[in-house]
Amino acid sequence: MKIQGITINPKWIGGVPCIRNLRIPVETILYLIHQGSSRKNILAAYPDLLDQDIDCTTL
Repeated sequence: MKIQGITINPKWIGGVPCIRNLRIPVETILYLIHQGSSRKNILAAYPDLLDQDIDCTTL
């Protein structure tokens, strides 16, 4: 299954799924959401992320 906005590159972080070639693991964003971090705080912590990047992790 291919989800737009999530990339996998075996040369980056051992092939872990990342957000838009940013080398920010999807798992990291999911963890922050699970821990109760707000969208605003996640975007502040990762300024390269876009609002829709968070949406692609929670499909």
